[in-house]
Amino acid sequence: MRTTKTAALALTAVGALLAAAGTASAGGGTPAPNATPTGDGAHVLCKRVPKIEKRLERSLNRLGADATRRGSIARLAKRVENAKTAGHTEIETYLNDKLTFRRSLVPTLEKRQKDLATVKTWCKAHKKGSEK
Repeated sequence: MRTTKTAALALTAVGALLAAAGTASAGGGTPAPNATPTGDGAHVLCKRVPKIEKRLERSLNRLGADATRRGSIARLAKRVENAKTAGHTEIETYLNDKLTFRRSLVPTLEKRQKDLATVKTWCKAHKKGSEK
């Protein structure tokens, strides 16, 4: 008898969920993934500028830190040197390629920082992207 009540309760709950899901999906809340954007997203970008600034600054500080900081260029250069000293040529090659990429990140992030400064100025002049 207990399983009959449990089964009936479960079926009632599933029915209620399906009914709610049916009406929710009929509403058409979000656009299709292939929908054409209607704007450039200026308002959202202006809203995110402070977070982007912090993230860029944090990344540049980490890359430019000394060898004691994980993720820094100096620490990776030290690891390349250690691999070379130990005669681990494969490890040295891998780490050296990684070091080359990490060094190339610095000018890219600095350019993004400058571009973001102009975006921030634009956002101030255009009420955080709400006016055209």
